[in-house]
Amino acid sequence: MTATNTHTAPAPKDRILLHACCGPCSLEPVRVLRESGVEPVIFYANGNIHPAEEYARRLATLHEWATEEDLAVVEGAYDVAAWEATVGRIGDAAAATFGVICGEEGDGGGSPGPADGAVKRGPGPTGEAAEEHGRTPEGNAAECGGTLGLGTALTGEPSEARAAREARCRACYRLRFTEAARYAAEHGFAALGTTLSVSPYQYTSIIREELERACANEGIEARFEDYRPYYDEATRRSREGGMYRQNYCGCRFSEAEAAAEREERAAARHAAREAEKAARADERAAEEAERARKRAEKQAYADKQARKRATLKALREQRKGEQG
Repeated sequence: MTATNTHTAPAPKDRILLHACCGPCSLEPVRVLRESGVEPVIFYANGNIHPAEEYARRLATLHEWATEEDLAVVEGAYDVAAWEATVGRIGDAAAATFGVICGEEGDGGGSPGPADGAVKRGPGPTGEAAEEHGRTPEGNAAECGGTLGLGTALTGEPSEARAAREARCRACYRLRFTEAARYAAEHGFAALGTTLSVSPYQYTSIIREELERACANEGIEARFEDYRPYYDEATRRSREGGMYRQNYCGCRFSEAEAAAEREERAAARHAAREAEKAARADERAAEEAERARKRAEKQAYADKQARKRATLKALREQRKGEQG
């Protein structure tokens, strides 16, 4: 494997290799690790990211932030061919059966708060945080969020589409963690962690399984932590820092899924606006009908009074004639 290093210092035992998908998702894991006395070295191994320009943009964002933080970064091999031969093949098979798989991302809700007493997060990101990553809390979910997938039964059993997507993501995690664990073992790191668990749109339980599997194969410790409670804070910090924030996980399948879900949300918003306009139109029509009814009643009363006055006038004139 070919790797480029921004720092070449040896890895002491109080350091861990931290697999990272991007800069924004690295913010909180690095903070948490450093506050616990552990110095991470970032390992950017993401052959899944499509296209190459997107890969480079995320890496540049990561490098810029890491330089400010005096944080070591190692870039793994950007082996798209290996990814396509494994994950791409699985994803293509799923796409041939299910098309673009929407609404099936992530484990859903938040998780118990961390031991240091940080504020617990609710089930999934809200507002701008969710929109920025291509999802909304009440709609479908994406990489850096979400709710129960639309295709998931209320019993919690995964739909066939969700199972197919899980298999694709598992293969992707396995490929990247295998590379990261091998690098960690070869370069003296006693443990490997990952930033992927920041996102509530990822499959957190599968991430843990695959991280532990890769580390066991290399004889190192799997330093897994569920960072989902820190997602909102990572979103806030990365936005305030002006960091580039992607709106899809990274692979060509997730890009299509995120785009489709954005279109679905746009269509839903348009339908809601049209329904609201129709409701307002109905209300206006009802109000106009009520005004017309009242005008008719008023006119009928006026006509009745006019007839009364005419009748009284005729009677008075008749009496006058009889008296004259």
